[in-house]
Amino acid sequence: MLRWLLKVTGLAVFIAAGSLGIWYYQDQFSAQRTIHKLEEQNRVLAQVVQRLSDEKRVAEVLVTGQRTIDGVLHTDLLFVEYDKQGNPLPPRSFTVEGTMAHIDALVIKFERHFVSEGDPLRGHSIALFTRIYGDAQRPDQGHVIDEPGKIPDIYRGADPQVSQFEQKLWQDFWRLADDPQYRAQHGVRVANGQGVWGPFEPDKLYTITLESDGGLNITSEPLRGIYREALKRLSHTTAPAPQASQQ
Repeated sequence: MLRWLLKVTGLAVFIAAGSLGIWYYQDQFSAQRTIHKLEEQNRVLAQVVQRLSDEKRVAEVLVTGQRTIDGVLHTDLLFVEYDKQGNPLPPRSFTVEGTMAHIDALVIKFERHFVSEGDPLRGHSIALFTRIYGDAQRPDQGHVIDEPGKIPDIYRGADPQVSQFEQKLWQDFWRLADDPQYRAQHGVRVANGQGVWGPFEPDKLYTITLESDGGLNITSEPLRGIYREALKRLSHTTAPAPQASQQ
């Protein structure tokens, strides 16, 4: 009888210990699972915040020369646009008249949930530069940056699906701007014209950026040495040859 009682007691103790171990393991596993779940949520949230606050460089501008003609300031600008992969396109030179330079663009902003989700087609606002001119010129006297009806260079090497999607939006841009239902069909929040402008000065680098769910911004910083050296070489190659003296 005593032996049987000891066996029963031992078995009860064993069961209790096993139950305690299982409970402890489950509790620890549940805690670890909760921690991993919270960490994953924080990681996803950080990615969403990053996508919504992301800003990418779309163009750079610098002054290569200035002169006054008939009382009007003429400024030579070197304009470098960046393609979809962030690679610089061939630089272009424009001369604007006046103390301020205007750079116009078309901007399409997508619904924010597409941006936060990192949608491959609508995960970032897009912009297309159209014209550059000075405040002493009428806009229609300015220089065309991307010619109407042509495929812009910014799509060179881009994913064909992305290129086709965005080019269709540019073709129907003003319909997007005016038709709420058409915007909704394409996940577009806003489509409008936008520009950046201000005085452009020598010895500065101007960077134009595009917000992921917003529009264009422009900032300036002192020109770095490599740019100064490039400008010196450019000025030497474009300077007029000296005329021979007459005897």
